[in-house]
Amino acid sequence: MVIGLTGGIGSGKTTIASFFSEFKTVAIYNADTEAKKLMTTSKSLKKEIVTAFGKEAYLGNHLNKAFIAGIVFNDKSKLQTLNSIVHPAVKKHFQNFIKQNNSKDYILYENAILFESKSNLNCNEIITVSAPLHTRIERTILRDNTTKAQVEQRIQNQCSETKKELQSNYVINNLDLESARNQVVTIHNILTLRRTLI
Repeated sequence: MVIGLTGGIGSGKTTIASFFSEFKTVAIYNADTEAKKLMTTSKSLKKEIVTAFGKEAYLGNHLNKAFIAGIVFNDKSKLQTLNSIVHPAVKKHFQNFIKQNNSKDYILYENAILFESKSNLNCNEIITVSAPLHTRIERTILRDNTTKAQVEQRIQNQCSETKKELQSNYVINNLDLESARNQVVTIHNILTLRRTLI
């Protein structure tokens, strides 16, 4: 089973994924982390990104994240261009990950743009992590050392929270860690039971 895990910027997806990672029967795949790795290690991806965004897209062998973010979060067409380059490579990489972890009860597929990239279509069930907008903005400003205006711009480029929640099987309200962890345990128990019934 592939379980999608998503949520808006600053909702706390990675924290929730870390709770799931405590269960040995679960394999975790972070699409954003793996995409960044592939953009650094894949020669063909690097070539396509440089063609689309220019040589400044890389500083030596490292992706110039600030430069790329400055472009794609201010221009939706550029964001679509980047996604069209990176998503097929991540999809292929994830398929290999599924094969390598087919003995697990389920695979948790963490992806901030699960719906935007249509990756939700490859998931058996979906979990959305939710938090109040002001909390998400505060968390992101602290985490990324950015401004409120920049965070709000990034939020505008993501699918709305309500839309995500309506298309999800589970919603985790990430307000405090203890409550969030309890919600994770409950969902894990349901998913594990379902696996044994399949």
